[in-house]
Amino acid sequence: MISKNKSIAIVSVGILIFLFCFSLFIGNYEIDFIKGLNLLLGNGNKDLLEYKIIWNLRIPRAVMAIIIGMLLGSSGAITQTLFRNPMADPYIIGISASGTFGAVIAFLLGLSEVYFGVFGSIFSFITSLLIFKLSNSKRGSLDLSTLLIIGIAISALLRAVISLVMYIVGEDSFRVVLWTMGYLGGADWKKIVILLVPLLFSLIYFYINRYNLDIILLSDEEAHSLGVDIKKFKDKVLMISTFMVGFSVAFTGMIGFVGLIIPHLVRIIFGSSNIKLIPLSMLYGGLFLLLCDTISRGVLTTMEIPIGIVTAIFGAPFFIYLAFKNRRGV
Repeated sequence: MISKNKSIAIVSVGILIFLFCFSLFIGNYEIDFIKGLNLLLGNGNKDLLEYKIIWNLRIPRAVMAIIIGMLLGSSGAITQTLFRNPMADPYIIGISASGTFGAVIAFLLGLSEVYFGVFGSIFSFITSLLIFKLSNSKRGSLDLSTLLIIGIAISALLRAVISLVMYIVGEDSFRVVLWTMGYLGGADWKKIVILLVPLLFSLIYFYINRYNLDIILLSDEEAHSLGVDIKKFKDKVLMISTFMVGFSVAFTGMIGFVGLIIPHLVRIIFGSSNIKLIPLSMLYGGLFLLLCDTISRGVLTTMEIPIGIVTAIFGAPFFIYLAFKNRRGV
């Protein structure tokens, strides 16, 4: 007999597949459902505009939304585990802003898109280490107030620098503007292939170390008694997490709150074990971001809303809820 949690996960996969197909018919250019379905199955003239829209624009965009959601959702779960706090979202504490800053630097240097992710990952990792170090109290535990203040300060500083770059670049700053709001409209198969590298690498690494991931939830003394060098393992996991965030924001900009909302909801439904939390955060992160992208393209008939705005509409109230919940000690 299939357990309740497995049933929920299976239904969620079905919803994801349905939403993927549904999203292909959402956009400024209307496509007849039957005609679009035939084109989706590979039938019809490949020179038709509808065929090019589906296969060259909407399918890559939907796939990219799922991949980015998977990366952001799982990296949020890892960040919250490392900082031992459900409010430690990469977007809120400045990691996403540092990744975007790295991508902007690569863009200004005229480097290829692969280096956007490399620079984004490097800057994200440096920022993560800095936040991790500064947020530690004298007793060795992470202080929530300090974590949020440092994260917000770093994010504000980097956003100011990015704004300065936009001002200096002038008319050519449109791509940088999109990075600050979050944008999936530039999706293509080349970027998808590049993004599969951090996704597959992280999946393999987390599967191999799936049991050690739960040890992070224990105290350092308990972890050492189990034969795990917890400090070294945390550094490796932090590097993988920032690698994922860096490549995500390098191609889509700052899409916030995915790493805050999804892991928290997964914990409520499936429990806090990282063996379940990380892969399920990937699943629901992909589902959530695809839903937000579909909304961003379908709400207005003449234009699309940047996806970062849509996720913020969902995420900001949720963040306030968590802040009050944490304050009350619930």
